[in-house]
Amino acid sequence: MRPSLRIGTRGSGLALWQARHVERLLSEHHPEINTEIIVIKTTGDKNLESPLSEIGGKGVFVKEIEEALLDERIDIAVHSLKDVPAEPPEALVLRAYVKRHDPRDAVITRSGLKLGELPNGSRVGTGSLRRASQILHHYPGLKIEHIRGNVDTRVRKLREGEQYDAIVLALAGLERMGLGAHVTEIVSEKTVVPAPGQGIVAVQSRESDTTTNELLKSINHSETALQAIAERAFLKRLSGDCNVPLGCLAETDGNSIYITGVLAKPDGSVLLKESISGVVGNAEALGENLAEVILQSGGRKLLKDLLGQ
Repeated sequence: MRPSLRIGTRGSGLALWQARHVERLLSEHHPEINTEIIVIKTTGDKNLESPLSEIGGKGVFVKEIEEALLDERIDIAVHSLKDVPAEPPEALVLRAYVKRHDPRDAVITRSGLKLGELPNGSRVGTGSLRRASQILHHYPGLKIEHIRGNVDTRVRKLREGEQYDAIVLALAGLERMGLGAHVTEIVSEKTVVPAPGQGIVAVQSRESDTTTNELLKSINHSETALQAIAERAFLKRLSGDCNVPLGCLAETDGNSIYITGVLAKPDGSVLLKESISGVVGNAEALGENLAEVILQSGGRKLLKDLLGQ
């Protein structure tokens, strides 16, 4: 049995919360294991101003951590699943998915008004094309302003400055950081479909590390894993990254799974949204099939335009 486990993570408050949460779960199931949290600074942490699509997309939050895992400087990596690219390095595997938190987005406004109540011209801060495109589709009178930074930084920017009238963030991150009281409105997933993997903490390991992989089985939440598999299959089929405004949410109920996916233009003028259902054993195939439905409904041309192909 492995005597100690080195846990790699980003250094933000939310990332550290997630790493400590995984550490607690492992300690509950394997009290004999000593753990150590190792903070690794990623490209996304070094550049907090530029849009993600300009500095490398999703991978900017995981690349350096994955390199540490491949180099055996750490034993496992803890990620927000929505930050993990659809195709991670072949030698690495997402071995455990912690029980999912609420996947929806949340709005915080300076005025206390809900998103649909904000007057035309109100400035909504988000760094996500997915959020921006869907918000503009439903509320075309609003103005999207770019915002980056950790969860607490974004809340502070809203409260202390005048650049934003509202900001939109993941509800899970706000609640994990103890900032849930600031939420003005929880956005329905029918209005803004969440990012694939939103609200899920994933644990990554080396595929060859059988000892660690055996340990991680104890903290894997099977229902969350099925949702993650379906959503990431959708993401992979659409070559999703931060320059592609797409969302996907899988919901499970017993042996059934229901998946909704969306692909949009950044300005919200075009929004393709479809749903599919089936048995949980077909989660991956259903995610792929849903992507195909969207591609055949105009998504193929839209994707080519988005990617400049």
